[in-house]
Amino acid sequence: MIEIRDERPTDMSAREQLLDTCFGAARVLKTSERLREGRMPAKGLSLTAELSGRIVGTVRLWHVEAGPGRPALLLGPLAVDPSLQGHGLGSAMVWASIGRARALGHGAIVLIGDAPYYARFGFSGGLMAGLSMPGPFERARFLGLNLRKGALDGATGILAATGILEEAACPEGLDARRQAA
Repeated sequence: MIEIRDERPTDMSAREQLLDTCFGAARVLKTSERLREGRMPAKGLSLTAELSGRIVGTVRLWHVEAGPGRPALLLGPLAVDPSLQGHGLGSAMVWASIGRARALGHGAIVLIGDAPYYARFGFSGGLMAGLSMPGPFERARFLGLNLRKGALDGATGILAATGILEEAACPEGLDARRQAA
């Protein structure tokens, strides 16, 4: 039985390994990563899928601003162990993320991803027409979802990172956290 649960600090090493397996080392070069870099994920919105004590899935949401004065969440990365892909775990994790974000009162989620895959959850490129990423991105993969009516309607500008900096959450700094892992 696969359990989708809150991410724990002890998941970090296995999470990073899973992300490397699914996306390779080049994953850190993506524009989305610039928005996550040095930030903490949104509280209560980091999920892990576990099967028999093994991390088999991960998804996080991050605070961003979708144009001036428009708070939103950035979904990603979503990763599922290759041996379990195609069995609905990724969908279950996205639905869980959307449900939690809505329950916590967030207004919108944005992402860079496969449009046909994310359309089933209600994500659309049309909501993102007036927005851009702060670096190279594929327009057709830039998608948004209103959790609250009109949250992204008419949004313009460049996505910007917001939220808590890692150093603020961990005063001893990132190097100390990595050594402890």
